[in-house]
Parts: sequence; C-alpha cells; structure tokens
Amino acid sequence: MRFTTIFFDLDDTLYPSHVGLWQGIKKRMTDYMQERMNIPAVDIPVLREKYYLQYGTTLHGLQKHHQIDVEDFLSYVHDLPLGNYLTPDSGQRSVIASLPTRNLIFTNADVRHAERVLTALNLRDLFFTIVDVNIVAPYCKPMPESFRIAMEIAGETDPSRCVMIDDLPRTTRAAQAAGMFSILFGETAQNDNADASLSDWNELISILEAQ
Repeated sequence: MRFTTIFFDLDDTLYPSHVGLWQGIKKRMTDYMQERMNIPAVDIPVLREKYYLQYGTTLHGLQKHHQIDVEDFLSYVHDLPLGNYLTPDSGQRSVIASLPTRNLIFTNADVRHAERVLTALNLRDLFFTIVDVNIVAPYCKPMPESFRIAMEIAGETDPSRCVMIDDLPRTTRAAQAAGMFSILFGETAQNDNADASLSDWNELISILEAQ
C-alpha cells in the first residue's frame, strides 16, 4: 500500500446517515439560531444554506455576520444522547484496526463531539489524533488551507500518500484538488466526485491496495 495517512470524516461517515444523529444536530442548530440568537424562524433555512455554501459551515457564516459564542454554539448543537443513535460495529473496528496507516479524524465539528462519537462507537484508540474545526480555524473543510493544516498535524509532506474519506462530494473533490486520494462514503455513494466510493467498510482495504 502506497498510503501512509488516512483522514476520516466523522459525522455521517463513521456511522451511517440513516441513524439520524446528523439530522438531530442540524435541528439543534436551527433551535440555537432561533432561541439564542433571535433570528426569525422563517429566515433560518435560507441563512443556513447560504452560510454553508459560502463559508463551509453554518457556524463560520454566523461568526462572519453575527455575534456568537462559538463554544456555546458547539456545546448546544452537539448536546444529544449519542447512545440513542450510535452502536459499535465490530466489523468496522476490525477493518480500521488492520490498517497499516496513521489514522486521523478530520471533522468540521469540535474535538469534544468527536471524542464522544468515537467513544460511543468504540473507536477512539484507533485514531492518532483529531483535527477539528478549532484547530484549522479560521478555515474548515473544504477550504484548501484546512487540508494543509491537517497534513502538518499528521506530519505529512506528500499529499499523494494521504487518503480522505468523507460523505460530502465537495470535500472529496477538495481533497483531490489538494493532491490526496479521495473516497466518497455513503450507502448510495458514486465516485464521480472522488477517486473511489465506499458503502461497506469491508471494501476499504481492497480499494487502498488497488492503488
């Protein structure tokens, strides 16, 4: 295998999207904007889409255009009972544990949420470190600068030796542009926006070894 580092996205990648956790997080984002920032409910869907497309995350848009306590926002939106959504997958754990690579989480969430998710999935010990939204600030995925910072944290200088696994096509496209091998994850993933697609963790090793 030619790869030495793999960056794993967190939400809707290390667990399947159908469990509904990310939908719960998005609802809490909406609740926060309405209840704590007094943004009219009718304006929130438009603002969230605009900020997501323009700045990479809703949070970055709120930071640009509103007064917001970042730590309070992140704590609020991630305050969900993870045990109601997440169940460890022994097969997934076995695959990741067998990788000969340095493995990192690379997420637009914060490290506290990432730690909680990894603990709930029984995967924390399999990752070298967590590259979160605060470490790469003021950037985030899919900004090119965020990939540069992630590589620095991983101790990598050659992007061709890195893999990015993510459920969002815009992130896998950005990883490709940064010189990484990108894998689009999802139950119906197609590789038009990545170098490969993955819907079953048991396929990962063969995808990597084929390169």
